[in-house]
Amino acid sequence: MRSGSSTPFIERLALGGIRAFAVAVLVFLVAPIFVVFPLSFTAGQLLVFPLPGWSLQWYREFFTSPLWTGALLNSLFVGIVTTIVATLLGTMAALGLHGARFRLKPLVMALLVTPIAVPVVIIAVSAFYFFAAVNLVGTYIGLILAHVALALPFVVITVSATLQSFDPNLPRAAASLGASPLRTFRTVTLPIIAPGVASGSVFAFVTSFDELVIALFITSPQQRTLPRQIFSGVSENISPTITAAAVVLLMVSVVLMLVMEWLRARSERMRRPAGAEQ
Repeated sequence: MRSGSSTPFIERLALGGIRAFAVAVLVFLVAPIFVVFPLSFTAGQLLVFPLPGWSLQWYREFFTSPLWTGALLNSLFVGIVTTIVATLLGTMAALGLHGARFRLKPLVMALLVTPIAVPVVIIAVSAFYFFAAVNLVGTYIGLILAHVALALPFVVITVSATLQSFDPNLPRAAASLGASPLRTFRTVTLPIIAPGVASGSVFAFVTSFDELVIALFITSPQQRTLPRQIFSGVSENISPTITAAAVVLLMVSVVLMLVMEWLRARSERMRRPAGAEQ
């Protein structure tokens, strides 16, 4: 009896220890990120604790300074264009690979997702030398093309995952009823894979909006993105405005992550068979 009764207690103790360790690791990883929140409201000129007072002056500086607003607009412009191009190309690639049957299909898929495995600095150096030869260094086109190469694998992976549960008989049925390939895609295929396409586009935007290394190699002062401006501010002149910019960058990323989670949940509900919840 004593041995049997001690076993549940030991199991609960071990489970509690594992949970406490997991919480400690989570706090260790996340806590440094949230340090910038109180620092962005400091009334002083230095990034120190305790805060000398509370103020919104650094947010006013961020949203009124041409240097910071220009960097934010550059990031938004490059991110939106990158998202559009990567979503179109990635969706077409995923659809083509899903319906294709050839021996080199795994190799093609591996080549498409290679930018995820290759260190970003290698891609940045390669892009710099290649774009320098074609006069694309210091241009928006060069930066967008490099970001598309980084974002494309995320679109291909998410759309391909959505297509795994796609019934190929649906477009065949639409075609047998006289629908053209374009109408079949617009009215049958796209609504079903829309959550995967939307999730891939969000991943593409986050990848471009938060990217720094390639921007350091390719952009000129006129094409400075927000991450590069933050990096320059840290290395050249530390100002609390950097913390306000970091909070804005973090909030955009958090909102987009929440959007991706909502799309994931919606996609699961759409794949669930009718009556499964009953």
